[in-house]
Order: sequence, then structure tokens, then C-alpha cells
Amino acid sequence: MLTRLVNQLFYFYYILLILRIFLTWIPNINWYNQPYKGISKLTDPFLNIFRNIIPPIGGVLDISPILAFIVLQILQGIIVGQMFRLGL
Repeated sequence: MLTRLVNQLFYFYYILLILRIFLTWIPNINWYNQPYKGISKLTDPFLNIFRNIIPPIGGVLDISPILAFIVLQILQGIIVGQMFRLGL
């Protein structure tokens, strides 16, 4: 039960990340208005970790979300896997 909830939270965060990435392709979005501000507040701290590692190419193309998705999948596998083994 708890394992399923945690797994669903990971999937919800994946959807938020994908939404955040797609929204960056729309140039006239005001990130200070809701719901964009909420999405940004939830996803940017995680994405900024990887933006510091891989800066945008040419100042335009940000490939850091690829690394973020890989790390998130690894974390999901470890956390959910351990919870499943513990019978949670």
C-alpha cells in the first residue's frame, strides 16, 4: 500500500517535470502567475541541481532534464524496490 503510494508520487513528479519542460517551449508564459509558479516551485529545485552540472548548450538548449530523469528513475528503483522488499 505505502509502496504503491510512493511509486505514484514518483509518477506524479515525472508528469510535473514533463509539463515544466513543455511549458518552457512557450515563450510568453509568466512564471510568476499560478499555476506556472507552483509547477516551477516544485520542479526547479530538483532541475537546478542538474543545471549546475550541465549548463545550457549555447545558452539556449537545456539538456539537464535528461540527467534529472535518469537520476529520478534510479532513485525510484532504489526506494520503491527497498520498500517492496520490506513488504511496505
